[in-house]
Amino acid sequence: MRSKILPTALLLLAAGPALAHPGHEASGFLHPFSGLDHLLAMVGVGLWAALLAGRKPAIAVAVPGSFLVMMAVGAAAGFAGIKLPLVEAAVLASVFVIGGLIIGAVRLPMAWAMAVVGLFAVFHGYAHALEAPSAGTGSYILGFLAATALLQAVGFAIGWVVHRAVGDLALRALGGVLLASGAIVLIAN
Repeated sequence: MRSKILPTALLLLAAGPALAHPGHEASGFLHPFSGLDHLLAMVGVGLWAALLAGRKPAIAVAVPGSFLVMMAVGAAAGFAGIKLPLVEAAVLASVFVIGGLIIGAVRLPMAWAMAVVGLFAVFHGYAHALEAPSAGTGSYILGFLAATALLQAVGFAIGWVVHRAVGDLALRALGGVLLASGAIVLIAN
């Protein structure tokens, strides 16, 4: 087992960025919908914010808002030519981590929750920037930020309704669905 780990890790480190969601050059708004990993992570941020908001309603805005801000930072890094390693792996890891946080009903302090989603958002924004069209960059960025906000709002709404109607356990089960969906994406790639 150990003899396979090092070569696999080296291959992962040597891999270039994967442009996994081609065909959406015209609209940044469509980009988050074209990659299941992006869609799952963004809905997951909303679900986790709904779980966290029970104790501090400000989290309902702060956590998804930090994702949007840091996503813009990641996009700026991509447009500036800064190289980030393991972008697609980090995007997929965000699905697993956020799903795990929901399953575990992990309630971090607001600043830590913002930092967790913000870290992953940098990679999401960077991935979006790598696939941006050569013209209309500003509208492309606004498009994927708007789509992200919409997906997070959908996740929050689902999480809020499920949490209030059925309780923590049902919301945690949605975290399991998120995690299982991430595993399907991993296997499919």
